[in-house]
Amino acid sequence: MNPVTYAFGIVAALLAVLAIVELMRRSTLRERHAVWWLVGGVLALIVAVFPQTLTWVAGVLGIAIPTNLVFFIAIGLLFLVSLQYGAELTRIEEKLRVLAERAAVHDERIRRIEEPHRQDSPLRAPSSPPTHEDADGDGEDA
Repeated sequence: MNPVTYAFGIVAALLAVLAIVELMRRSTLRERHAVWWLVGGVLALIVAVFPQTLTWVAGVLGIAIPTNLVFFIAIGLLFLVSLQYGAELTRIEEKLRVLAERAAVHDERIRRIEEPHRQDSPLRAPSSPPTHEDADGDGEDA
């Protein structure tokens, strides 16, 4: 294996793992969402440091070209990430539906509470402020 390719593989795998850890540290990526990304990053790091491992595993599984094993594992990991996000999206949609129903119930309760008050005081223009002519206190108009 070319030393430049070997070094590039190690650096790329390390950067991927470090990026995942940094995203988790900043709370941009939650731990439960990072599991499969970490698995992929660690596998990439193992294969980058010990490239003969990929060839050995491919031989054990009967895969003629080790690169095909890399693609198969990558597709499998992406499938698991997609499945995890789909499950999370389903949970979020259910919570959103429940919240929307609760908001509708609360809106209806507020409408029923406010409705009698609206009927008691119909909308009309407020009375005009007293003028200086009414200042004598007799209440009669001139």
